[in-house]
Amino acid sequence: MQKERRTWLIAVSAGPDSMALLDMSWKKGISCAAAHVNYHHRPEAEEEEAYLRAYCAEKQIPLFVRNEPFVHAGNFEAAARKHRYDFFVQTVRENNYEGVMIAHQEDDLIETYIMQKEKNLIPEYYGLKEDMIYQGIRVRRPLLHYTKQELQKYCDDNGVRYFIDSTNAEDLYTRNRIRHQEVEPMSRFERDMILQEIRKENAVLQERRCRVHTYIREERVQLSSYRELGEDDRLALLRDLLGNEKWSKAHLCEIDEILRKKDDFIIPAKEKQIVQENGTFFLREAAQPYRYVYETEEQLRNAVSPYFHISSGSPGVNALTLQKEDYPVTIRSFEDGDRIRMRFGTKSVHRFFIDRHIPLYQRPLWPIVVNSKGTVILVPGLGCDVYHFSMSPDIDVLQYLG
Repeated sequence: MQKERRTWLIAVSAGPDSMALLDMSWKKGISCAAAHVNYHHRPEAEEEEAYLRAYCAEKQIPLFVRNEPFVHAGNFEAAARKHRYDFFVQTVRENNYEGVMIAHQEDDLIETYIMQKEKNLIPEYYGLKEDMIYQGIRVRRPLLHYTKQELQKYCDDNGVRYFIDSTNAEDLYTRNRIRHQEVEPMSRFERDMILQEIRKENAVLQERRCRVHTYIREERVQLSSYRELGEDDRLALLRDLLGNEKWSKAHLCEIDEILRKKDDFIIPAKEKQIVQENGTFFLREAAQPYRYVYETEEQLRNAVSPYFHISSGSPGVNALTLQKEDYPVTIRSFEDGDRIRMRFGTKSVHRFFIDRHIPLYQRPLWPIVVNSKGTVILVPGLGCDVYHFSMSPDIDVLQYLG
């Protein structure tokens, strides 16, 4: 471990790994503070917190503790990780620290790699990064070259007390099973071989990532260029475009199949979607239905929306003339079954989208103007209904594209 100039927050559970990191840092004169999260889920939790308070008070190390009742839904490990990392981020920001040090060690690195392979993930990085950015703060793992045994021996040799989490002995969690059945029995030679494998895997990932990144221009990818790539490169490009989320290979392959076989699409991608426009595809926020109601003409003329713009009327396919009985007027997103009565007959809005080659991703957000009777009276780009046409219209409703 190198000596640091600025203050680092050290995440401490009271286990041998984190106690070794805290003690090593203090002995090397590193300016540090400690952060501990008490989930109150184990009998020894209160004793661990009390010990850390005493240890830090003796060494004059600032200690931050999060110990309110921890309530979670779903996977405990995932919820607990977010709970403590959010606490670390908040503490680093509030105290202007350099970042947070985490006591992950070699066993953790190998366990993570095996889990990634078992889950068939295509990660940003195999194993654990020594340095990374999380929610805008630095995260450092300075103990990745130590084994768990070595850190426990350090604590024993230096008289540093630590606690063993009793739940770690159980094989209920995937990581525990991998730890006990695969990692702990490994010889030094086997560990070195798998560490070498991880380095090679990451080198291949980095080379491929740099190469396929050149296909992303202004956050968009040409569909024709994408289809010319090999499968590994296509999946790596998708991983790059989609960002730092964890994606299984199976999920990426599902997206890849749509991109290869369809020319227009909306592909769900967690909170976002992959969409097509002019022969390119890109990532955008998922469309959310909207509805605005205007009781008076004044309210309508002053309407502000990210989906449409109101302006003074001029004859054309965006204009209409409103009567008093039309209010309240609603402007909402397109709904299946929307139809409008034109001078030449009733027109399906869905048919209008097809005829005008409107990209799929723009259709759910297309503004539809409805009067007080629930009748569609204007579809921007198509026109108003037969009863609201005028050569001197009141307003234009212009759809924002994008």
